[in-house]
Amino acid sequence: MSTTSTDTAGASADGGFDAHAIQDKWQQRWAESDPFRAGGENDTRPRKYVLAMFPYPSGDLHMGHAENYLYSDIVARFWRHRGYNVLHPIGWDSFGLPAENAAIKRGANPVTWTYDNIAQQKESLKAYGVSFDWSRVLHTSDPEYYRWNQWLFQKLYERGLAYRKESPVNWCTHDQTVLANEQVIDGHCERCGAVVVKKKLTQWYFRITDYADRLLDDLNQLEGFWPHKVIQMQRNWIGRSIGADIDFEIEGRAEKVTVFSTRPDTLHGATFMVVAPDSDLAAELAAGAGPDARERFQAYLSQVQQTTDVERQNADRPKTGVFLDRYAINPINGERLPIWAADYVLADYGHGAVMAVPAHDQRDLDFARAFDLPVKIVVDTTAPITGAVPVIELDADGNPIDPLEGTDTLDDIDPVRTGVALSGDGRLINSGSLNGLSKRNAIARAIEELTVAGTGRAAKTYRLRDWLISRQRFWGTPIPMLHGDDGRIVPVPDDQLPVRLPDPEGLNLLPQGTSPLGGATEWVQASDPETGEPMRRDPDTMDTFVDSSWYYLRFLSPGDPDAAFSGREASKWAPVDFYIGGVEHAILHLLYARFIVKALYDMGYVDFTEPFSSLINQGMVILDGAKMSKSKGNLVLFQDELDAHGADALRVGLAFAGPVEDDKDWKDVSTTGATKFLARALRIAGEVSSPTDAVWAEGDTALRRVTHRLWADAPSLIEQTKFNVVVARLMELVNATRKTIDSGAGAADPAVREAAEATAMILDLFAPHTAEEMWSQLGYEPSVGLASWRQPDGTLLVEDTVTAVVQIDGKVRATLEVSAKIGGEELERLAREDVRVQRALGEREIVRAIVRPPKVVSFSTR
Repeated sequence: MSTTSTDTAGASADGGFDAHAIQDKWQQRWAESDPFRAGGENDTRPRKYVLAMFPYPSGDLHMGHAENYLYSDIVARFWRHRGYNVLHPIGWDSFGLPAENAAIKRGANPVTWTYDNIAQQKESLKAYGVSFDWSRVLHTSDPEYYRWNQWLFQKLYERGLAYRKESPVNWCTHDQTVLANEQVIDGHCERCGAVVVKKKLTQWYFRITDYADRLLDDLNQLEGFWPHKVIQMQRNWIGRSIGADIDFEIEGRAEKVTVFSTRPDTLHGATFMVVAPDSDLAAELAAGAGPDARERFQAYLSQVQQTTDVERQNADRPKTGVFLDRYAINPINGERLPIWAADYVLADYGHGAVMAVPAHDQRDLDFARAFDLPVKIVVDTTAPITGAVPVIELDADGNPIDPLEGTDTLDDIDPVRTGVALSGDGRLINSGSLNGLSKRNAIARAIEELTVAGTGRAAKTYRLRDWLISRQRFWGTPIPMLHGDDGRIVPVPDDQLPVRLPDPEGLNLLPQGTSPLGGATEWVQASDPETGEPMRRDPDTMDTFVDSSWYYLRFLSPGDPDAAFSGREASKWAPVDFYIGGVEHAILHLLYARFIVKALYDMGYVDFTEPFSSLINQGMVILDGAKMSKSKGNLVLFQDELDAHGADALRVGLAFAGPVEDDKDWKDVSTTGATKFLARALRIAGEVSSPTDAVWAEGDTALRRVTHRLWADAPSLIEQTKFNVVVARLMELVNATRKTIDSGAGAADPAVREAAEATAMILDLFAPHTAEEMWSQLGYEPSVGLASWRQPDGTLLVEDTVTAVVQIDGKVRATLEVSAKIGGEELERLAREDVRVQRALGEREIVRAIVRPPKVVSFSTR
């Protein structure tokens, strides 16, 4: 085998570094050899499934995509180097509103618009050098895919997990379609930003609340593998509350009203009841009241319907409401409680009604004070709740000090006077048999008494609501159900799936508040599969989060015409080992995917209950401290950067810019510096003159130490997603190699070859085209991406000096050669005095220093 390569693809006309020539060369080679296709049946290597959240084809890729797919590629390439059979697929989340809105705006066909954008993004991803298995591409808008969305819907329907009901829904006033609770951000549509209002519609839902406990409890399995922030966001969204359902009689109504409370111990303090004005219960109670009350209620309801849920829940808003001239009976003491309709109670919380205990709930107190309603204290928050004997302290003269002297009395903190509810612990008062009990014991006793009396029971409620999946738009999966004139609803038979979308030509796609599919007169006509009688197709389409809730399974057998996915392949590959994407999907996509996999598990289709074993969230790429936006004009275009600097420089620049989870300002992404580094690395490979069978042990010991320290540290750094540190260490190795060539043992030294080969293999994670070119010039056949990483020589890891990394706000700014036995104070001093550190600090002040001698100094600034 030759020691050097005569292929000069990496050199430009002036002898410099020609990134585009290298890219073109190796992308063509990869297209021919398909080196990143996952191994098949006979591949005995252990498996890893690496997946990045798939893109929506709304145009060409942006910098968020560049970051996302860089990180997934680093992980995929790393595990191939470690000897694993890696599945790293790509597809497109291609249904959704942007395509339909673009079609309306441009007068284009949403099908054409979508697939043109997919073709553009596919070419960009290939140019970016991402090691995808291109044999498994899927598009959720293909009938071959959404046929299985429809299958999934019907499986859920068979188990009672898909159902239809009329209820107030979130309505986007711009897109004229329904939104799930999770798609409403601060009262506005998460896609277009328009105000969201409530509207009553009959819609399809998935019964995700049946899985609320499992979704919450199983988060414990993900601790340490998912970001804690995401786990906490899901816990908060599910929002389990434990308490009691309490049955209240309503004067003039045969059926009792059930109210959920986390504090049944305060039932004696209830002085009125509040119902959500937009609930069926409020309408019914108002209808049974006098004409004046009905008129007041209707006027108030009209006012509330113009208010968003976010505004209604704002604790600082003045309290509003109307008395319904109706009364409830407190089941624990028989007192009459006036019933009010007030907008601070939501129809979809608990049962849409609350018992108001104004002395101990701030919202109830604010309402009571606004309408001069009674306030009754039932918890003495000044009373000690422990049985411990108090320690009596003595003053300077030896006299005992009264431990209660100077503390507030219950009269001092009376909510009627202070306007502040008593929310702390204490002991029950004015509560009959509960008097003297602490909060915990009183809750248990109250539930016991309610249960015995038949007026209540222990209960749980959740913030989580069932998943509303109906959408009044064209570009989505048709709901596979048929409707008869007699109200019957029947599923489309499995052998008639998929229910395909009609041709959009001639359809009015403008938002009208009704589904465009309803205007496809021929398409909507269908027949009862048993009787042949005329029926109508459901005109709505599914929420596109259904598409992405199980797509990772379809990648396992994307061309299978007979099943959504292969159970056998799922047992081999799933769940996904590493899932990479933005934290903005913490609630929506991830929660839905967790629900669907649990339902599939219960049906016997999979043998695992969590879809993604490990989750990696990346930060955003921003510009001058702000989120990039086309409308704001602060946009860095992906294709422009590829054209200007090449894929490898962009990849290295992003990887080096900071920790994975941090936002990265584009001004900190140095593609120019990355280009210089890559040119230096490639030049070293071209200068190596020792043969491929050189004996490394005969090489320069100092350089070999640098190489083997990197081999020792790189795997754990990658597994900790400290990609920027690995790039810094690669730069250190290239510098050490250059120094050895120019002023040390020379290019023929075996240690120089060893270092160059190590550089190529590790650089493959970040700059695969340059790494392939280095590997070729070093005399090896492609692909370096399949070469096994080497094990460090332990004898070379014992040393007198080490390289310390200095970070400022998470970014590597300098490296220091220091004694292996250096102390923390000395290491910090050297770091502070380093000119590179001082230059990077500028006018910023160091507010915190973390020093882990002898290898790390990390400064935080302001």
